[in-house]
Amino acid sequence: MTTRTIVELHLLQTVPPSNLNRDDTGTPKSAVYGGVRRARVSSQAWKRATRRTFQDILDPKDLGVRSRRLAELLGKRIRGLDKALSEADAWALAAETITAATGAKMEPPKRNAKADKEDQREPAPEAKYLIFLSARQLDALAELAIEGRDDIKTFFKNKENKAAAKQHANSRHSIDIALFGRMVADDSDINVDAAAQVAHAISVHRADVESDYYTAVDDHKEREEDDNGAGMIGTVEFNSATLYRYAALDVDLLAKNLGKGLREDESADEPVRRAVEAFIRGFTESLPTGKINTFGHHTLPDAVVVKVRATRPINFVGAFERPCKADQDTGGHVREASERLAKQIPAIETAFGAGDDTLTWVTRAGDDTEALAALGTELPLQALVSAVGVEVERRQNGSA
Repeated sequence: MTTRTIVELHLLQTVPPSNLNRDDTGTPKSAVYGGVRRARVSSQAWKRATRRTFQDILDPKDLGVRSRRLAELLGKRIRGLDKALSEADAWALAAETITAATGAKMEPPKRNAKADKEDQREPAPEAKYLIFLSARQLDALAELAIEGRDDIKTFFKNKENKAAAKQHANSRHSIDIALFGRMVADDSDINVDAAAQVAHAISVHRADVESDYYTAVDDHKEREEDDNGAGMIGTVEFNSATLYRYAALDVDLLAKNLGKGLREDESADEPVRRAVEAFIRGFTESLPTGKINTFGHHTLPDAVVVKVRATRPINFVGAFERPCKADQDTGGHVREASERLAKQIPAIETAFGAGDDTLTWVTRAGDDTEALAALGTELPLQALVSAVGVEVERRQNGSA
């Protein structure tokens, strides 16, 4: 049987009144599970939050940028290599280079199609959709554009030069591209399958949406009678929940996506370990910021359970198919959720033989999460992250 290396994250996190992730009407997102309405935070929202956290824990050279405005970004790199080029000429070189590399056409945005009357500048060309490129891919493409700066269109008519552009766009992927994947509509050959899978977070209990009616007072009023009434009236919807969050990381696919390594002076194992550790930290510590100035919902998880296994990933959300109910006298959902999860994990692994060669670590806070301590080695988060990194590196090296 072919073995794999899968890293799983199972988190319980309580958030106070908040609106982390809202739909098109401004209502907090929700889903029906187990026959009752649950609070929900989309996977896209938490992946975005995780990527933003990477900016604080990873070298910018290990990251990418997802944008329609890549011609502007690449143009800055091109001008850095040849300062004699005008901004417009650099944008033109960048646009042709990105088209050669990804197949995406670059055009001036329609909303700014007319030159600004004051400076007569046309805006930088943009793609019709978001394109994800790593910092090192942009650097390599900038150098290629400089090679063809005399006649960039003719330069990329040469098959070898066009192939080089595609090669630069499809190698030395950044950690965030390797983790979350990339889809390029105009050239599926350079698509990247995501190594990380993130579930929609849902509450372990029924969650109702509430509405906050608010008023704002005008600080500057000319007449005394202006005190009657508010300067502004509105409502904002919110909910509160104890969420079960889940993510799985295919380390073997991650290693394939990263390739030989992000840096010239390191082995292939180092960026894999760095990516795994960053993903655990980033996913654990991140938080969607929807309406955060209104609610200040800055919480960290109550408990984190991390598993490294050699078989397919397992989501233990079934522990909460029957919703938790807060005690009538003491309230709270974390204790029951922890007890449910502590029973569900070994029950599923025993029933399906999925616990073999599986290691488990736990980071938790408070008495209510005590039931989870028996699942594995209990460590503070940073020590847990390092322990998982060591185990991933050991498995990648084929060590016994």
